[in-house]
Amino acid sequence: MAQAQDIIRAAARRDIRNRWWLSSPALAIIFLAAIGPLFVVVLYSVMEKGSYGDVKYWQFSGQGWFEVLFERDMFDNTVSLADAHLSILWRSVKLAAITTVVTLILGFPTAYFIATRPRHRRDLWLFLITIPFWTNLLIRTFAIQEVFRNEGLLNVVLMKVGLIDKPIQIMFTDAAILLGMGYVYLPLMVLPLYASLEKFDFRLAEAAADLYAGGFRILSRVIVPIVRPGIIAGSILVFIPSLGSYVTPRLLGGGKSLMLGNLIELQFGQGRNWPLGAALSISLTAIVMLSLLVYVRASSKTEVRHG
Repeated sequence: MAQAQDIIRAAARRDIRNRWWLSSPALAIIFLAAIGPLFVVVLYSVMEKGSYGDVKYWQFSGQGWFEVLFERDMFDNTVSLADAHLSILWRSVKLAAITTVVTLILGFPTAYFIATRPRHRRDLWLFLITIPFWTNLLIRTFAIQEVFRNEGLLNVVLMKVGLIDKPIQIMFTDAAILLGMGYVYLPLMVLPLYASLEKFDFRLAEAAADLYAGGFRILSRVIVPIVRPGIIAGSILVFIPSLGSYVTPRLLGGGKSLMLGNLIELQFGQGRNWPLGAALSISLTAIVMLSLLVYVRASSKTEVRHG
C-alpha cells in the first residue's frame, strides 16, 4: 500500500515537473516581452534625467515620481501641484468614463436586438459589428476625422439642409475625442453584452411581464442582474484602452486636448524627460490594474450572488 502511494506521488511530481518544462517557453516569452520591458520602465522612473533625453544610468532619483503630481518653480524653487498633469489625468479619466457610459447606452440595445433575432440571422449582424476590426485604427480615426472636420460630411449636410449657416467647430475638442473613441470602441462593448444576452432565458422576462412588471422594472430587476458580467466585461474592455488612448486624441484633439497617452509620448519625445514619462507610464499601468481588480471583485460577487 505504501509503495503504491509512493509511486502515485512520484508520478504526480513527474507530471508537475513536465508541466513546468512544457510551460517554460511561454513563461520565458512572457517575461522577455512583458515583464522585462516593464522592469526597465520601472528602473527608468527612479533614475536621474539625462541631458539629451535619456537617463543617467545607476544614478537614482525620485524626481520623476515627484514631477507626476508636483512642480518646482524655476525662480523661487517653491513647490506646487502640477496643474497641467492633474488636468490631463482628469480629462483622461473623464473621457474614458463617458466613453464607457456612451458605448454601454448604445451597445446594450444593439446587443439585445442581435440576441433576439432568429438564430440563423445573428451571424450576419455579428459580422456587421466586427467589420470595423478589419481596418487599422489609424485609418478608422482618419475616416471619422473626415466626418467631423469643418469641410467634412456632417457640416456639409447640416449646411445643405439649412440647419446651420457656418461650420460647427467639432475638431480639436474634447467632444471630437469622445465621439471618436465611442466610434472606435463600441464593438468592444457590444460583443461581451451579446455573449451574455445570448445565454439569457427570455422566458424570465415573459414571466415578469405576466406578473405585471413594467418594461423598466423587467430591465432593471431581471435582465441587468443576469447579464451583469457582460456589462462589467464590456466596460473594462472600453475603459482601459480609452484611458491610454493615443492615436484618437492625437488626431482628433490636435495636440490641444492631451490625454495620458499623449503626455507620456511627449515626455519621451519633445520633453526629453524619460524618468517622468516612465513614472507616468507606471501610474497608468497602476490605474489599469486597479480597474481590473474592481472587475474581478465585481465578477466574483456576481457569480456568488447568482450561483
